[in-house]
Amino acid sequence: MIETAVHRPVTLGQTEKMPSYRMDLRQYKNQKEYEKFVKVNTVNDWSTVSWKDIGKPYEVTSFSKDKLDWEEEHGKTLPVHTSWTMFNQSFHEWFSKDVPAEIHEKKGAFFHSLKSFKPSEVKVALGDYIRIHLWNYVHRVQDGIWDPRGKRALFEGLDIQKPRILFLGAAEGYEAMQLSAMYPGGEVVMVDYDAFCRDARFAEFPESYPFLGKNPSTGGEKVYFKDDFKISYVVDDIRNLSFGAEFDIVLSVGLLEHFPDSMKAEVVEWHRKFLKPGGYIVMTTPRAQLRSKLYYEIMADVMNHTYRELMTLEQMGLYLYENGLDIMNHGYIKVHNGIVARAK
Repeated sequence: MIETAVHRPVTLGQTEKMPSYRMDLRQYKNQKEYEKFVKVNTVNDWSTVSWKDIGKPYEVTSFSKDKLDWEEEHGKTLPVHTSWTMFNQSFHEWFSKDVPAEIHEKKGAFFHSLKSFKPSEVKVALGDYIRIHLWNYVHRVQDGIWDPRGKRALFEGLDIQKPRILFLGAAEGYEAMQLSAMYPGGEVVMVDYDAFCRDARFAEFPESYPFLGKNPSTGGEKVYFKDDFKISYVVDDIRNLSFGAEFDIVLSVGLLEHFPDSMKAEVVEWHRKFLKPGGYIVMTTPRAQLRSKLYYEIMADVMNHTYRELMTLEQMGLYLYENGLDIMNHGYIKVHNGIVARAK
């Protein structure tokens, strides 16, 4: 990640585009503005939702060139662990870009390719130029991947203090840190079975990124940074974890949609088995909407190394409801669905 300083000065309400991300410490000014960015609790009774009415998730079938090349070379399906390593390395490379500089470079490369009169070179250069502009819009302009205002809205209102948080498939750990800022004083255990996530994605998350949360001393707002949180990172398969039912929050972000229906119940159980009685399960998945489908098509080489679905909020919720969870809060934000649930 690119950063200018550790714990750079910030102001409540401030937003600013940094070279590789947007920092955003804004709160919603009123209910109307809140509802522009997040729609919550749109289903009144989950028992009335049926698969016949809502259909099944959209399966993404465009895959990265690295995956296709590997499978052609080896004559077999890309192993799951290898696919995740490829994805994490590719995704982290994009998070690490100095985006304005990259836009300038790709623009120059595109115009240079026009002089070659070779359609293949022009096509590659144009694709690179389109992808960096799309990444700039999604991540730096719209802040659709981290989306702090939307996720704070989804995470608010939990009856909990100093929580122990377990993050399954943690990657760089963003959402657990946001939860820790909102409910300070606890600890986080992050789990991912790709060591690259601990050693690069989390290790290189910018120390200067500000998380807006609560000041337990005053009840007002406070800005936190990565090193304010008590975090441990476990590299292991979720199925090998030896934890008991000891966490106040069990969290996953973009995990459920990577498993077919035959495994959805097992994925839900991974969350439930580590949860204290009365604790919260917090899950998000990418939304099934036209712009998300286009994004995963254009960014296939960056994003699509393994099985992936895009879901509506109703589809995500029904998977959880049918597998023994009570849905306490649900909503959709810019590019994600989000649900807060408890075990029945």
